[in-house]
Amino acid sequence: MRYRIPDYQPRAASSAASVAEFDAKAYYHYRVVVGIVMIMDLDRSFGFLVHDVARLFGRRFNQRALLFLGLTRAQCKVLGYLARNEGINQAGLADLLEIKPMTLVRQIDRMEEDGWIERQPQPGDRRARRLVLTDKARPILARILDLSNEIRAESFAGLSKDDGKQLIELLRRVHGNLSERVLPLTEDFAELDETTERAPSSHAELSPVGGHH
Repeated sequence: MRYRIPDYQPRAASSAASVAEFDAKAYYHYRVVVGIVMIMDLDRSFGFLVHDVARLFGRRFNQRALLFLGLTRAQCKVLGYLARNEGINQAGLADLLEIKPMTLVRQIDRMEEDGWIERQPQPGDRRARRLVLTDKARPILARILDLSNEIRAESFAGLSKDDGKQLIELLRRVHGNLSERVLPLTEDFAELDETTERAPSSHAELSPVGGHH
């Protein structure tokens, strides 16, 4: 006796294909929804907004400074910090700017050649050099401040005067919170602190990427 293949089997195969197609669409939809939610969360993320506002502000300032002053944003920052700490040495200025000393040396060399900064002997130490502004640089400080105020006004467009004051005050409070001295880690977490010196191990270990400085 011959057996016929039941008619429902092809439909079962078709049903399995439909299920697979549904799963694929559901997965794609899930990824899209999660992506949208993450974007929405970023729009309300404090860290993201602070960083991105600073990036956009800095980019616009750099464009205007190059166009109207012939200086980069980094050079304007050097002049601003030096104006408040005139006579400081290169190492001290690099620490204030939070950049590597060798990076600052290249900036100082170029700015000295352009007549913005002068290296002078440190009294009592002929090998040391102190940094001072030149007569050419002093008038430009007011123009740097004007440019910064101009971009700030553009940034605050649509905000009332009270809104702007409140925003600055709140940011100052947040800045103060983050500027407080970081408490030392407990023993349980001390091994995660990169500044903690570790005792040499008898076993060979791989050096961490970007080892301790």
